[in-house]
Amino acid sequence: MLNIKPIACKLGSTDGAEIAEAALVLPLVFMLLLGIIWFGRAFNIYSTIQQAAQQGAITAARDPCATCTGGNAVPDPATVDGAVVAVLQASSLQTGQIKQWEANKPTPGVLSCPAPAPTASCTVTTHHIWVCSSVLLNSATQPAQCGALVSFQYPFQFYLPFTSLNMQKIILSAQAESRMEN
Repeated sequence: MLNIKPIACKLGSTDGAEIAEAALVLPLVFMLLLGIIWFGRAFNIYSTIQQAAQQGAITAARDPCATCTGGNAVPDPATVDGAVVAVLQASSLQTGQIKQWEANKPTPGVLSCPAPAPTASCTVTTHHIWVCSSVLLNSATQPAQCGALVSFQYPFQFYLPFTSLNMQKIILSAQAESRMEN
């Protein structure tokens, strides 16, 4: 007599279910991990360029010659540029990718400090960084003060395959101001 097993027993078997579940879940987990890595890198770059802008603003607000007559001399834009570039290079960011803030337009809201301070002057450094000194800083919590403003932009490109963010370039903006000490 022939021993024939019913077909229903073979269909109820779960021998390959774990492999099929892993094949569905692992690509999703992998994409989640890639997303965490790339968004973490974007946040790291944003934090770095903000720190670079703050260091540039502090350098721009500092009187380059405290013992000179006349005081409140305008700092050399190359010195400010060097301070910003040093922070970017410490984090291995390419300084050649820095983009000028709003292409050939001064940073919005730049007003000159009241006399006897020198009039506001905005220059663009060799790395496309806006440096404005002797500007009136507006603060919601404190009275307006004289200071310096540094701003620039840095691009970041995501690499997240199979998503709408793949190869998307975003522009991260950095702007910092620092008050001048008299």
